[in-house]
Amino acid sequence: MKKTKIDWAESSWNPVTGCFHDCPYCYARNIARRFSGGKVLKFGIRTVLNDPVIISGKISPYPYGFLPTFHKYRLGEYREKKGRNIFVCSMSDLFGEWVPDEWIKDIFEDCKAAPQHNYLFLTKNPERYIELAKKGLLPSDDNFWYGSSVTGPKDFYTWFSKDYHWFLSVEPILADLGKMDSDAQKPEWIIVGAETGRRRGKVIPAPEWIDKIRFQCAHYDIPLFMKSSLAGIYPVPLIQEFPEKLNRKGETGAGVC
Repeated sequence: MKKTKIDWAESSWNPVTGCFHDCPYCYARNIARRFSGGKVLKFGIRTVLNDPVIISGKISPYPYGFLPTFHKYRLGEYREKKGRNIFVCSMSDLFGEWVPDEWIKDIFEDCKAAPQHNYLFLTKNPERYIELAKKGLLPSDDNFWYGSSVTGPKDFYTWFSKDYHWFLSVEPILADLGKMDSDAQKPEWIIVGAETGRRRGKVIPAPEWIDKIRFQCAHYDIPLFMKSSLAGIYPVPLIQEFPEKLNRKGETGAGVC
């Protein structure tokens, strides 16, 4: 459990870390390698840790580098905490095709045991949501929010049911996302941000790409959250809106920074 620098959530919680996606802009991989204690594995079986790994007298948050790892000892960390918006698994893709259903079920059950929080999930593999829903494993509780991570128009981001809260995270935005299908179900929230870091080939988004998202959000009455990474790129004050159900302080309307 920890506070987070992610500006659209109040805390991040990582009962699972590591990922097999190969995104060139990934921030999480570099963090995991930096704090792995020098033990970086590229291959191997998935790992379940019932107790933390101690390296040099301290708990190692990523003892196997970026190898997908279930830290079961982290379950229960939020049960006695004040309600907040929690980004679940910011250091992994919980819904990657390599993640066992059992891991996901255990995390869902732990979320249900602390219903005072809103839980925000995010994946580059939203088809897994559909698979879990068909199995009866995807909770439709009002405090569960399922996000699709997209970077351009080729990424899958349609949704399948009005029974679940759904949002889009367009980060990093690498291309013009285009127009939404006027007949398709719309997300309840859109987050947009630019690539950070110093990667060779880093994409600086064009303001008109962001304008197009902004205008469509206004047209369809979708709350829009522009991440602080757009400051200095987008020429007007950033809109930072939340859906009403995610306003933990009861705030309404737009915020700007």
